Amino acid sequence: MNSPATTTPNNSLSAQLRQIGLRAIPADLDDFLTRATKNRWSPQQLIEQLVRAETDERSRRSMERRLRYSGIKGFKPMADFDWSWPTKIERDVIERALTLDFLSESRNLVLVGRNGLGKTMIAQNICHAAVLAGSSVLFRSAPALLEELHRQTPEGRRRKLRSYANVGLLCVDEVGYLSFDDKAADLLYDVINRRYERKPVILTTNRSFKEWNEVFPNATCIVTMLDRLLHHADVTVIEGESYRVRESELETAARRRKK
Repeated sequence: MNSPATTTPNNSLSAQLRQIGLRAIPADLDDFLTRATKNRWSPQQLIEQLVRAETDERSRRSMERRLRYSGIKGFKPMADFDWSWPTKIERDVIERALTLDFLSESRNLVLVGRNGLGKTMIAQNICHAAVLAGSSVLFRSAPALLEELHRQTPEGRRRKLRSYANVGLLCVDEVGYLSFDDKAADLLYDVINRRYERKPVILTTNRSFKEWNEVFPNATCIVTMLDRLLHHADVTVIEGESYRVRESELETAARRRKK
């Protein structure tokens, strides 16, 4: 005579599912089993639903990891961008970049303009879209990137350069806001050169290219670096007054009206 079948308690079953690498189902096992019973899922339907739930969960966790790794942090969405504020802006170039077509072409995107015109906001939105599309992304300010490379040991610097070279999309923000020495120029050149014709770069700068000698005084690699950066690139210039200054003035006027 066969012994009666035993049922594993749900809490124990959840633990066993976690041990084999499942994440979505163990966290919501009771609800999953209730839906399976209510909808009378066949064994195949049950497995299909389990696979779908785990696939969705892994995609979500992967996206969260890529977002943390990217360093994008908080930003305003493009829906909040005031296209009418700049006196000059190539909206078609920016909107095309937001479709991410430049990624597959390994083209660079360079945003040039004064402070407070939304260059960083645009770059962050493009990078965020790339993360959502499944790309690996690194968003770094130029000072942070160069400081990170500068303080490494030789072996640590080689590892960092490899990571900057191989990430799907690299954004170097705020080139020109601070001045650097010629060694910093060599490091930035190394990053650009390693990605040349392989992986795309987004770069934002508040300086025209002819002023980069002031950003990197005494550097001998600037011409070669710009040659690599701009060879396959969309360069778009944004002109106008600082939007942040405008917001500050509006906030000050609003406070005065309340008094």
